[in-house]
Amino acid sequence: MDTSKENIPTLYQWIGGVEIIETLITKFYDKVVQDDILKPIFQHMSKSHQINVAHFISEVFGGPKLYTENGGSHFGMVKKHFQKNLTEVHRKRWMNLLLETADELDLPDDPEFRSAFLSYLEWGTRLAVINSNADSIDMNPDEPMPKWGWGEVGGPYINTARGTESFASD
Repeated sequence: MDTSKENIPTLYQWIGGVEIIETLITKFYDKVVQDDILKPIFQHMSKSHQINVAHFISEVFGGPKLYTENGGSHFGMVKKHFQKNLTEVHRKRWMNLLLETADELDLPDDPEFRSAFLSYLEWGTRLAVINSNADSIDMNPDEPMPKWGWGEVGGPYINTARGTESFASD
């Protein structure tokens, strides 16, 4: 039996746990509310929402279920972005500020972690832009929380509402 995979830490463990993620998100949003591009969207976000975001990311990265055990859900997070009309300019600035904050906090910078971290951020921010501009939320309210690890890719995003064709085999 191969036990090597049993010793691989989760992204949550590798980053340093909930305290590090809370610090990352808090310091990041301190920048967001000072940023000319993002301030109009995020200036009214409460500190408790920032902690919810940190707990969401912690759970996605394999940490404790602090977000869902306190009433959060994937559907609920998607609803937070609905009709915010986020753009690619917003998304890129959000990404830049978060990565800048990660560097300032000396988060792990090994290629494997940063690849997984950046991959999640790209995936999540692109979905946020899509969902923020949608006419409706076509999602099961009981959709499970996303889980992110060291390199899982679930295939292409198929948005049937926008007319993207399915790539299922005939």
